Amino acid sequence: MDRSGFLRPPDPTADTQRLYDEDVADLGYVMNLTRLWAHQPATADGLFDLMRRSLADHGLTKRERAVLVAACASAFGDSYCSLAYGARLADAAGEETAAAVLRGDDDALTAAERALAGWARKVARDPNHTGEADVQELRDAGFDDAMIFAITVFVALRIAFSTVNDALGARPDAELGATAPQAVLGAVTFGRPVAG
Repeated sequence: MDRSGFLRPPDPTADTQRLYDEDVADLGYVMNLTRLWAHQPATADGLFDLMRRSLADHGLTKRERAVLVAACASAFGDSYCSLAYGARLADAAGEETAAAVLRGDDDALTAAERALAGWARKVARDPNHTGEADVQELRDAGFDDAMIFAITVFVALRIAFSTVNDALGARPDAELGATAPQAVLGAVTFGRPVAG
């Protein structure tokens, strides 16, 4: 297994290079998951566009999106997205709060954020066991039905993304492991280890 997972590197094309260049411009390095998704750049573009559109016009803050992804990824057992979004949540809410969310403890969150985290975990762990009461918790926290649908689509798409990454062996980037807060690193005790 190399840095990009179990697959061999994709053939170089203008689209694969575009994905790599975007990572370097944004992060200073090419992410392992980008090396994997470079096998189908159009699919990667479409998936991320669909994720963006699913929440467009629904007013979720960056912190709320970080709560959603951190709760979903950790419940699903995906170390890569847990570290990435745990770090983003740490920037927005503090590293102890982020680590707590990754462990399933939402006490430091607002009522709306607790509802988001709880829903994301239920969808990630066993969507066949959600019920009317679970949806009502989201309504009680201020989310209307259109937003609940959008949030659920977003979480489901994040699960699809994580499934591909995890199944094909994409390990969290060494750079991510080096920059994630210590409390976040300590909370991510599942999934694939950080790349060496």
